[in-house]
Amino acid sequence: MTKRISIAIDGPAAAGKSTIAKMVAKNLNYTYIDTGAMYRCVAYYALLKHVDVHDEQAVDKLLKDIDIQMYPDGTIQLNHEDVTSAIRENEVSMGASVVSQYAAVRAFLVDKQREMAQGGGVILDGRDIGTVVLKDAELKIYQIASIECRAMRRHQENMQRGIESDLNEIQKEIALRDQQDMNRRISPLRKADDAIEIDTSDMTLEEVVSKVMQLVEQRI
Repeated sequence: MTKRISIAIDGPAAAGKSTIAKMVAKNLNYTYIDTGAMYRCVAYYALLKHVDVHDEQAVDKLLKDIDIQMYPDGTIQLNHEDVTSAIRENEVSMGASVVSQYAAVRAFLVDKQREMAQGGGVILDGRDIGTVVLKDAELKIYQIASIECRAMRRHQENMQRGIESDLNEIQKEIALRDQQDMNRRISPLRKADDAIEIDTSDMTLEEVVSKVMQLVEQRI
C-alpha cells in the first residue's frame, strides 16, 4: 500500500497555492483542506453578524458559534450553509487577513486543521502550514510569484466569476496583504527551513503540478 503523506504549501496571497493544491489532491486522491477559506469563514461570519473585524474580543466571542465543514467536491459550509462563493468577495479577503492575526482565531482553526490532517493523505495550503500547523509534514512547498503576475491571475479569476475587477486596485491590495502577512505578530508568513521554493511566475499550472507530483513521488 502506498504511503499517504501530509503536504504543506505556503506562500503569499494569490500565488495560486489553492489551485495547485486542489489539482495535486485530485491526482493523488487526497483531501484538500483549504485553510485560507477557514479564516475567510470567520471573517464572513463577523461581517454577517455586523461585528467589526478589527475588534479582536468581539471576533473571539463568535468562535463558539462557528462550525466549518469541507467536502471533497470543494463545497465549504459554515453552520450548514453553503458559503463557497460568498467567502471569495474582496471585503471578506481583507477581513480574513485581519482576523488571522488574532491568537484565539488561530488557535481555534489550527486545532481544527490538525484534527483534519491526522492520518495523512491531506494537502493544506496557507501562510504558516509548514512553520506552525504541520511542522512534521513530509513535504513542504513555498510557492511564490511576482506581484504583477499574482494580480493578473486574481483579476482574470474575478472576470471569470463575473466579479467587478480593477487590476491596479488588486495590485495594491496584494502588496498590502503581503505586508500584513509578513509582519503580523503571530505566525508571520515565512518559508520553512525544510521547504522547497517554487516560483510559478513563468510556469503553467500543468508545469507546477508536474513539479509537485515529482516531489511527492520522491517522498513516497
